[in-house]
Amino acid sequence: MVEQTVGTLGRLDVAYNNAGVQNRLAETADSPRDDYDRVMAINLRGVWSCMKFELQYMREQGSGAIVNCSSLGGLVGGAERGTYHAAKHGVIGLTKSAALEYAKRGIRVNAVCPGLIWTPMAEQMVATGQGEALEAMVKAVPMGRHGRAEEIADAVLWLCSRAASYVTGQSISIDGGFVMR
Repeated sequence: MVEQTVGTLGRLDVAYNNAGVQNRLAETADSPRDDYDRVMAINLRGVWSCMKFELQYMREQGSGAIVNCSSLGGLVGGAERGTYHAAKHGVIGLTKSAALEYAKRGIRVNAVCPGLIWTPMAEQMVATGQGEALEAMVKAVPMGRHGRAEEIADAVLWLCSRAASYVTGQSISIDGGFVMR
C-alpha cells in the first residue's frame, strides 16, 4: 500500500491508520484466546504495520503527518470489552512512542479517539442485540447524540494540515464530551 502510494505520487505526506473490530463480549476470565489474537491482530498490529512502513518513507523525506485511530476505548475501560480496550490503549502507546522518536525529524504522529460514532460497527452492535447498551451509552454523552464519521474526518484532516504543525503525540477525544464527565 505504501509502496504503491509512493510509486504513484512520488511521496507520502499524510496517512490515516484506521482499523477496528469489536471483541466478543466476555468477562476477562472468560475471554477466548482466539478472539484476543484476532482483535489484537487487526486493531493494534494493523496500525503498527501501516505506521512502520509509512515512517520508513517519511523518515527518508524528512516530513509527514500520521494520524492513528484509537477510540474512546483507548482512554477508558469497559466491562466485557477488555480486549478491544487493551488494543486501543496500545494504539495510543504506539502513537506517543513514535511521536517522540520522529518529532525532530519533521514527522508528526497523533491519534484520534472517537466516541460513539454511527458507523457500520455501531449498526452491527444493534444487529447483534447490543442496541440497548448503545442507547445507554448515548445517554451518557453530554451532547446527547451519536457522532458522525465526518466529524472524525474533520479532526483527522486538521491534524494532517499545517494548521496543526505544532501538534504531535496527542490523543484527541472526539466523543461529544463523554470523557470529561
